[in-house]
Amino acid sequence: MELIKQIKQAEAQAQEITKQAREASAREAEEAKASREQELKQAEVERKEAINKAVSDAESATKNEIEELKTKAQQERSELEQKAKAGMDKAITKVMEYLKSL
Repeated sequence: MELIKQIKQAEAQAQEITKQAREASAREAEEAKASREQELKQAEVERKEAINKAVSDAESATKNEIEELKTKAQQERSELEQKAKAGMDKAITKVMEYLKSL
């Protein structure tokens, strides 16, 4: 009789241990799932931030390059105007000398 009682008690304990193990396993699985979801959300946020930073850096670099090119074009235009003016001055001087000699 005592042995049957002990067996039943052992079975009840085994069932309780099994139940607790299943609950713990389910809880850990939910926690792991929540953790993975949080990590995915964080990775998405970091990815978007990296993209935004890259776009911002590219825009800034492009603006700087545009300004440099504008400055260079203005300098080249000024140099060309000076050369043209010098050439015109020489041509005018030659024409005036020619007209005076007539």
